Amino acid sequence: MNILIVYCHPSSSSFTFQVKEAFVKGASDGGNHVEISDLYALGFDPVMSPQEYRREAFYDESLEIPQDVLEQQKMVDRADCIAFIYPDFWTAAPAMLEGWFQRVWTYGYAYGGSPKIHLKKALFLVTMGGSLKDSIRKEQLAAMKSVMIGDRLHNRADECIMHVFDEMTRGYGNDENRTHRIKRFVEQAYEIGYNL
Repeated sequence: MNILIVYCHPSSSSFTFQVKEAFVKGASDGGNHVEISDLYALGFDPVMSPQEYRREAFYDESLEIPQDVLEQQKMVDRADCIAFIYPDFWTAAPAMLEGWFQRVWTYGYAYGGSPKIHLKKALFLVTMGGSLKDSIRKEQLAAMKSVMIGDRLHNRADECIMHVFDEMTRGYGNDENRTHRIKRFVEQAYEIGYNL
């Protein structure tokens, strides 16, 4: 299977980076081909230009799509499965990933006319500081699923799954718990990749 990983985190010393590395190793060990779009490493511009806005707002396919967006679309085209790996920032993805969807999911490609995206599988591997034992976090997870799976991947993948690695906050008496969870979650990320 061809897997595209859209990775969005500003630090290579983060737990999210460890999740990405474990998932990549698992997917590769499972015999899959892996391609990575590391948005921070690429310096991906999340800001939609006025011309991009005109193209999208007026459904004007005669306006050009920027080269950086076309490159991302080509990677999506090569994929059977796409995995988004990112941290939960205030119940949302980092701004760079939000902008990725706004710019890459263009008219005529992701919606309108004859959309061209059809994936076998879409995965979301999300790291979270809070605990899913808390009712507010459960509500936030439902909101994240509604946005990512219900809207952004709606009808664009045969199967969509969101994995959340929670209780990863530093401090607040959570350091020992966090250390144990890192080991367990990194193993889990490997297994998710391997079993694709």
